[in-house]
Amino acid sequence: MKKVLNILLGAMMVITVVLLAYAIATTGSEAAVSLNLIWGYILLLAGIVFAVGGAVYGMAQNPAGGKSSLLSVVLILAVVAVAYFISAGHTVNIVDLQNNGFFDRSETVITETCVLVSYVAFAAAVLTALVTEIWAAFK
Repeated sequence: MKKVLNILLGAMMVITVVLLAYAIATTGSEAAVSLNLIWGYILLLAGIVFAVGGAVYGMAQNPAGGKSSLLSVVLILAVVAVAYFISAGHTVNIVDLQNNGFFDRSETVITETCVLVSYVAFAAAVLTALVTEIWAAFK
């Protein structure tokens, strides 16, 4: 199984390098950029599917850890919901330079929600690293 995954990883890396070289060779043509964006979305979707699938598989193998996994999912959903309600609670005008106007409200709400979730994730990562190091120092 590990050998198959290594071959799959190598193939994905080769595809990525070829698409990048194509974009550079065509000096960023619209077709090359579109292909790279589609490939990036495919990789993102595959990462999400495998992360969720791995979590479900792990919960099936060890049901005792399911409670903490479920708590993590609920916490993530709560952070996203709170970020969305904060974003939807006020109007943010993001300038659209291409059309000499502002982006629609739905686009700005989604953008601000993503930014707030990113801030919370970054703060959680830093806090986790600090607490882990402090905890290890006192052990």
